[in-house]
Amino acid sequence: MDERTRAMIEGPVVPMILRLALPNVLIMLTQASTGLIETWWVAKLGSDALAGMALVFPALMLMTTFSAGALGGSISSAVARALGGRRQVEADALVLHAVVVNVVLGLTFSALFLVGGERIYRLMGGEGASLHAALVYSDIVFAGNVFLWLMSGLSSVIRGTGNMRFPALVTCIGALFLIPVSPLLIFGFGPVPALGIAGGGAALLVYYAAGTLAMAWHILSGRNPVRFVRAPLRRDLIVGLLRVGGLSALNSVQTNLVIAGTTALVASGAGLAAVAGYGTGVRLEYLLIPLVFGIGAPLIALVATNLGAGQVARARRIALTGAALAFMASETVGLVAAAFPAAWMGLFTHDPQIVRLGSSYLRLVGPFYGFFGVGLALYFASQAAGRLRWPIAGATARLIVAVGGGFLVLRYTGSLTALFVCMSVALAAYGLLVLIPVGLRPWAGEEGTGADGEAVRA
Repeated sequence: MDERTRAMIEGPVVPMILRLALPNVLIMLTQASTGLIETWWVAKLGSDALAGMALVFPALMLMTTFSAGALGGSISSAVARALGGRRQVEADALVLHAVVVNVVLGLTFSALFLVGGERIYRLMGGEGASLHAALVYSDIVFAGNVFLWLMSGLSSVIRGTGNMRFPALVTCIGALFLIPVSPLLIFGFGPVPALGIAGGGAALLVYYAAGTLAMAWHILSGRNPVRFVRAPLRRDLIVGLLRVGGLSALNSVQTNLVIAGTTALVASGAGLAAVAGYGTGVRLEYLLIPLVFGIGAPLIALVATNLGAGQVARARRIALTGAALAFMASETVGLVAAAFPAAWMGLFTHDPQIVRLGSSYLRLVGPFYGFFGVGLALYFASQAAGRLRWPIAGATARLIVAVGGGFLVLRYTGSLTALFVCMSVALAAYGLLVLIPVGLRPWAGEEGTGADGEAVRA
């Protein structure tokens, strides 16, 4: 057993979570900032371009949460459990299996959005110039979607060993690369032609391709505890990755359906100007995903490694500690945004109507962001154990309340304020439905519980 794995099994819980989480929070915030950098520059092309990007952003975040959160968490937990159980051959084999699964899924989603993108964005309320801008950006990004998946998959392999620093370094360097390259390709300079919104998509593709090469180099160089080995593909490993990843993807789909569904409701109730305002405001909620993922990815490695070593009580203590940290981080963001919403909106636009609508969303929904953090952190812990029933139930409740309830109140009141209140209640329902059964009840296999316990099971 290497020293990093031993430390995850024996080290003090809080310092260990913080030590692993800090670089991972950095990596995820930096990765989220790549989208914010694109938005900041694209906003200078006008409100149609901003609305077009708002239409594509849920699809792009869906790819990120699928590849890094759903399948990525499945990969990390499988690697960590193998290392915790001292199954080195299985851990090495998982690298090849992760590459194969990510390539197949990346190409599949590329085909889906390249062929059906227009219909998808029309269903979300896109039309005219904003729809055209959305299609231009979407076609560029999804043409190279496989690099996003490969970068996330290889990064998940590395994180499963407890190494959060190298993925953080690669991501930060990539974000620094985007700061000059995005405006260069969007607006042009000297011999470089102005590509408009397509330039933002092209810069993002270069970032993902370079990140994929960097992650692959780290694994192939022998610096990683698990290595790439040529071996026959094993059905049990593929099924294991897809089973946990598929259930996790359902959670990710529900989260993104909330945003896509409420975006469509806003469009139907108040028009595309409101979509630009809501899309810019809700982007802060998307920023919470990488923030909590920064804590959740270490939870996957820590919980899975301890479960692999048979230390169930310690695994549960780690999960609860991580949930508390996630609550504090996300609630702080929400309260600051609710107190100063115009500061966030002003980063992207000064259109009074757009700022007003986005600020209204942040004032009402921001104070409930802490519930989102708790639910998402415990989702990662459940992912490590391969038991996702309650996180999925919580996400389902959020979808029903936010979109179903939002549709009803919008239909009978016509008030966006009422819609935003439904979204606040939905966040509270999500967090509590995950916290009570998963976080506050003993896990099966823990001292004093039976093998048929209903909470997370090793």
